[in-house]
Amino acid sequence: MSRKTKASGRQLRARWRRDGGMVTSEYAMGIVAAVGFALLLYEVVTSGQVRAELQAIVKRALSARM
Repeated sequence: MSRKTKASGRQLRARWRRDGGMVTSEYAMGIVAAVGFALLLYEVVTSGQVRAELQAIVKRALSARM
């Protein structure tokens, strides 16, 4: 391995070590965003039109002939 390649590898490893992960505030923001998205998805799925469509799909799937 060349000297330049080894130096590049060391720099890359050092850069990855400095960024150890998210801090507590980033975790909190991620959780808030995930909960907001889950609530939005729940509202969409439980709306009348979507519920009727999902029931129709399940009904068609269960009554299909093999």
